[in-house]
Amino acid sequence: MTHAVPPPRLPVRDRAAIPDPTGGGGVSPMLTRLAAERATGVLEREHGTLHLADGHVVHAESPFAPGLADLLLAHGTLAADAWRQAVERADEEHGAGRLLVEAGLVARGALEICHLGALYDAGYFALAPSSTPGRFHYGTGHLLGAVRPVTVAELERETLRRRALLHRLWPQPLADTAPLLRTAPGAAPVPATAPDARQRAVLALVDGVRTAPDIARALGRRAFPTLADVRRLAAAGLVAAKPPPAAPDPPPGIALPPVTDPDITLLKRLRDALEAL
Repeated sequence: MTHAVPPPRLPVRDRAAIPDPTGGGGVSPMLTRLAAERATGVLEREHGTLHLADGHVVHAESPFAPGLADLLLAHGTLAADAWRQAVERADEEHGAGRLLVEAGLVARGALEICHLGALYDAGYFALAPSSTPGRFHYGTGHLLGAVRPVTVAELERETLRRRALLHRLWPQPLADTAPLLRTAPGAAPVPATAPDARQRAVLALVDGVRTAPDIARALGRRAFPTLADVRRLAAAGLVAAKPPPAAPDPPPGIALPPVTDPDITLLKRLRDALEAL
């Protein structure tokens, strides 16, 4: 009597072992841990800071992104004096955002839209790959107050979405922060579509000195749409990121005078004394 031997099972790849192209455990493991702890304070990273309250992100700042004040003041939504007075009067109980809304100086919806735009823009840069570790300082919340808190998962998901979109448009992240140059006439290929009005406004400010964030501030716009416009212009061959300066050559070493008559006896004594320690 014979028994059929079942064929060997084909190897099955363990999906849990497949590396996640987005980084797996989140953009910032420290930020994920702080969210789990429901921490309150400030996370300082190389390209920006994140303000947390009870584990939620309530505010974000980066030198590469226009802030909430820039967006509110750019087109006359809010007067500069009104913003300054709200910041001066703000405390832990009454944030500047709440004071502005209660005074009828800005609509709640407009404040939330500008706040979320500024938060996600700054968060994109703050969560960029960094060469230095982040530092968290436990403390109180931001003086702006909790206008529209977002979870760490929401911020990381939006950051990854923006990275992927910008990479599809133009895969060179240097265009996000480097000074921008116009390409030489005739050197760029004819773009498939002509730049639209928004892109022409960006192109008009490209002067070899301004960066994409500088242009966003000058136009009173959010950072991310401006980054997208810049990368589209780069893909069309109309602008290019200015390459970083070459690293300077190291200074020549100091030439020591030649020793022609060393005190061999003294050197031997020093060696013997060191070995006896």
